[in-house]
Amino acid sequence: MFVIAGLGNMGAQYERTRHNVGFDTIDYLAAQYRIGPFKFKHKSEIGEGVIQGQKVMLVKPQTYMNNSGEALREILDYYKVPSQNLIVVYDDIDLDVGRLRIRGKGSAGTHNGMRSIVSHLGTDDFPRIRIGIGKPPEKMDLAAYVLSRFSEEERKPLNEVIERASAAAVTLLCTSLDIAMSKFNK
Repeated sequence: MFVIAGLGNMGAQYERTRHNVGFDTIDYLAAQYRIGPFKFKHKSEIGEGVIQGQKVMLVKPQTYMNNSGEALREILDYYKVPSQNLIVVYDDIDLDVGRLRIRGKGSAGTHNGMRSIVSHLGTDDFPRIRIGIGKPPEKMDLAAYVLSRFSEEERKPLNEVIERASAAAVTLLCTSLDIAMSKFNK
């Protein structure tokens, strides 16, 4: 089984914000592959199903971003899923809006949700899909920026990158990390 986790914050006030592109990707995958309804288990909204022959669990941790690791640790332990079968989708300020980057492992960088996951799992050895949300304008507070919504101008590239992130997750499930990276890291 694979776990595809999108990071974000729960609640209507956070919907469609920059920090919630991970949740948006999970919602897109769920709609595309008719996975649902989502149930609340293990401090998360979880939808279970099959994507191209692979059993998957789509996860939206409900612990707020900075504690995402709590929920994912609980899920991986309960279902005995190795960290290499966890795919995390999250926002990245170091990539322009519309850009996508896949990595097989690595540091959490400045992303608090990823820091929590690495800390709770005790490893950084799991694939991740980073979705570019762009850098904040000068003098804008980083927290205010990531919790802001995208402009109308940014919506089209954002929608396209969410589709590509979903396709990248499916490629990771069905082929390999190397193939997914060569196809989507452009």
